[in-house]
Amino acid sequence: MRDQIDRRPASSALPLYVQLSEVLIREIAAGRLPDGSRLPPERTLAAQYQTTVRTLRKSLDILEEKGLLRRVQGSGNYVQSSAQISSIYSMFRLELRTGGGLPSAQVFALDYLAKPADLPSFGTASHATRIRRLRFLNSLPVAVEEIWLDGAAGRLEAEKLSDSLYLTYRVQLGLRILQAEDYVSIAPIPDWVPPDFARPATSPAPFVERYSHADGRGIIEYSRNWIDHTRAHYVQRLK
Repeated sequence: MRDQIDRRPASSALPLYVQLSEVLIREIAAGRLPDGSRLPPERTLAAQYQTTVRTLRKSLDILEEKGLLRRVQGSGNYVQSSAQISSIYSMFRLELRTGGGLPSAQVFALDYLAKPADLPSFGTASHATRIRRLRFLNSLPVAVEEIWLDGAAGRLEAEKLSDSLYLTYRVQLGLRILQAEDYVSIAPIPDWVPPDFARPATSPAPFVERYSHADGRGIIEYSRNWIDHTRAHYVQRLK
């Protein structure tokens, strides 16, 4: 499947060159672009991703800055893998079953609510922002997600939500997520699942609960994800 670059006009979409850099970074992390491999010529790679050579080069600049690319004059661009691959989606653990895939998201509900009784204890406020959204990899729906951000963190502006919520937290609220704990099990898909999600409500699915820690604030966010296991899987690499 050809990687799809998000060309939506919405302000939440990352710039094309950043999206392309994230595609390449995730391909490296998934092992589909192995250490030492030579990338195709820039014009070929630009055509593959349906972009311009100028945009591609800006993407490659990001990889070079992160130490993931070595440019050899007269020879080409070579992948340099790294034990620590830093990216906007470095904490996003879902990949297509074939590996990699560019994450994006579609929010279908955002509310500020009292924390319900079924939530675990986190944060300090009695209320929280609840975000429900559909997660995609290469434009393919792969998971449904519910995020609860503690009210003490501040209020989010719906029209300014980025596909990466951790980036949104940093830009809108000055909040940095430093670490997260994931717990993986099986749970029924909720009845509020949107129609675009291929798996039916109440059917069992891989289920991931995450507790996210902010700098100096403890656990500030709790999220739960139901995954379409026919399209994606949860990946945790140890290097």
